[in-house]
Amino acid sequence: MSYCGLDFGTSNTTLGVATGNAARLVALEDDETTLPSAIFFDFAAARPAFGRAAIDAYAKGTDGRLMRSLKSVLGTDLIDQDTLLDRHRIGFRDVLKRLLGEIKARAEQAAGQPLDAVVHGRPVHFVDGDEAADRRAEDALAEIARAIGFRHVSFQFEPIAAALDYEQQVGAEEVALIADIGGGTSDFSIVRLGPDRRRAADRAGDILANDGIRIGGTDFDRLLSLKSAMPHLGYQSAMKKRGLLAPNGYFTDLSTWAKINFLYTPKVMAEIRQVQRESARPDLIARLAHVLEDHLGHRLAMLVERAKIGLSESERLDQALGWIEPGLVAGFARGEFETATAELSGGIAGMIRRCLADAGLSPAKIDAVFLTGGSTLLPNVRRAILGELPDSRIVEGDKFGSVGLGLTLESMLRYR
Repeated sequence: MSYCGLDFGTSNTTLGVATGNAARLVALEDDETTLPSAIFFDFAAARPAFGRAAIDAYAKGTDGRLMRSLKSVLGTDLIDQDTLLDRHRIGFRDVLKRLLGEIKARAEQAAGQPLDAVVHGRPVHFVDGDEAADRRAEDALAEIARAIGFRHVSFQFEPIAAALDYEQQVGAEEVALIADIGGGTSDFSIVRLGPDRRRAADRAGDILANDGIRIGGTDFDRLLSLKSAMPHLGYQSAMKKRGLLAPNGYFTDLSTWAKINFLYTPKVMAEIRQVQRESARPDLIARLAHVLEDHLGHRLAMLVERAKIGLSESERLDQALGWIEPGLVAGFARGEFETATAELSGGIAGMIRRCLADAGLSPAKIDAVFLTGGSTLLPNVRRAILGELPDSRIVEGDKFGSVGLGLTLESMLRYR
């Protein structure tokens, strides 16, 4: 049996296979082991592009439709809806099948063999506080995995997988908190680790706490967009009728990766034109109409994402929006960003306290904090985590590879 570990992420995807007794990630796009979780439907070529190629096609202005952050539809009603592609519609399940099927095919080519068993990563909660939706999300992912050719499908929590990867470097027994902050969720595990434990097939007794919250990098993107980009398009601008503001929903959807494509409809455009006629700032709403008419929503979302990353190094930066209107510039400030996202970072800190309570441990009993996931690079996220565990040793994991490697290690135990 050939087996693998698949980390299908909101922002990036990796897949690992075993080489001897070690796990390794395979190249999924040129020499890169990470593949952006993106698909672009090229209307002229009538075929999709994936990963960086998908993003590049969109950035070049190719006529088509870009989809990103597709993992976020799992556990929501969107998974059973469809979206317009040129002259026909496609369901989100079918979009996920195409994306994950391409990833499997590329991995098999890189590995030099077919893959028929997978340990799939999953967040602790696809949906907060809804066990039925959580089960539906895992069932949908399992159904898709079987549809693309995996005969054996099982799941492991992403922070547990990251713990298995970290354990490979642990030289003595310790208790670690694993913080996996990705594009869609923040997941935490408190795990007992050690060189004598990693060969055991059943590690249930070593998991002292395991929980998560639906807060991730795309949520930080959304709030930064609403704070610093959307006001240039009329967000919270006044209407002619005293006391009314422009409807929030269009701006919230335009700031949410998974909902951008739903704005590209004649019905929405008619509504926007009506808002423009009734607005006290029709010039701002005209910019919003331009973004929607020319399908520039993902371009704006990518600009905001770059600004978010840039604010990790800079206190302030400007981003040119001349492609919306000549001379238009949006300013982004770290202080404003952190104020706008304080509730998110507070939720992350609160989840750590909850995990400690579930484990029955004080912060002083945590020997190490293992950080993985791209959003752990955000300064306010790091402060939220480390502020709860000030005396623990900080271990920097592979931000985009630890979960995939851990899932592969798990596949070696389950399927070998």
